[in-house]
Amino acid sequence: MFRRTLMASVAVTMLGAVSAHAQTIGFSQIGSESGWRAAETTVTLQEAERRGIDLRFSDAQQRQENQIAAMRSFIAQGVDAILVAPVVATGWDSVLEEAAEAEIPVVLLDRMVDSSPDLYLTAVGSDLVHEGRVAGEWLVEAVNGADCRVVELQGTTGSSPAIDRKNGFEQGIAGADNIQIVRSQTGDFTRTRGKEVMESFLQAENGGADICALYAHNDDMAVGAIQAIKEAGLKPGEDILVVSIDAVPDIFLALAAGEANATVELTPNMAGPAFDALEAYFADGTLPEKFIQTESRLYTQADDPAAQYEGRKDLGY
Repeated sequence: MFRRTLMASVAVTMLGAVSAHAQTIGFSQIGSESGWRAAETTVTLQEAERRGIDLRFSDAQQRQENQIAAMRSFIAQGVDAILVAPVVATGWDSVLEEAAEAEIPVVLLDRMVDSSPDLYLTAVGSDLVHEGRVAGEWLVEAVNGADCRVVELQGTTGSSPAIDRKNGFEQGIAGADNIQIVRSQTGDFTRTRGKEVMESFLQAENGGADICALYAHNDDMAVGAIQAIKEAGLKPGEDILVVSIDAVPDIFLALAAGEANATVELTPNMAGPAFDALEAYFADGTLPEKFIQTESRLYTQADDPAAQYEGRKDLGY
């Protein structure tokens, strides 16, 4: 069975035939819930065009059922491969098995699934737990032993970034008894919800006077929360420390203005490594590692955020 051995049983002669013409690849994107997501889409389209790939794009609008329908459509079209950025981690077994039976390799982008690794070729992404841990370790150092009550804006409930970035942050502050997460709620990775939830946090915490820091699972929620903090008459970055993840252009504007304190980078170029892996696989059956990790780093106000903004503003964020 193909699904048991993934792609290893596919004949090299068939792979050579596939690689002889421009590949047709389906891409099921979550949606455009954040600036980072929009940049990932833009970079993926650019990478496909540069490589001569016929990329068939589907926007799921944050709904898993739309992604599953798109993947089944790609399978019916007989695409050579499928890229998917899964909106949540569970519920993928059936459609992945269908792709495997059709001998269509699937590559996960930036998020993981709970299915057997035998059902996809590889996954390209950051170490999401590491991202959260870096954010937590930064906060431990920043407060330097002072008591710190933290509010947390979580990502989409059930998504691997929300799960892993929460776990990583908790690891990062473990042992720092002076730091306590006092409120945690999903902002669904959007600016609008980030602002709304932050408003509720501020009301519940003495107008924000009892909040030391905000940890947001992505920059877009942080940007929304920064607006809520300002509207409450407080100074984000001073009265309330702000640390988040993604490194989108707008967070660098906030860093430059002193309204945010730190961000952990998640590169939007997941497609480049994915296409490289597929190219090698189609050429001679080379199987990639099951997880291809991208690089990420911590940025603070000391890292010339204005220049970082200029270098990223045209990437589609």
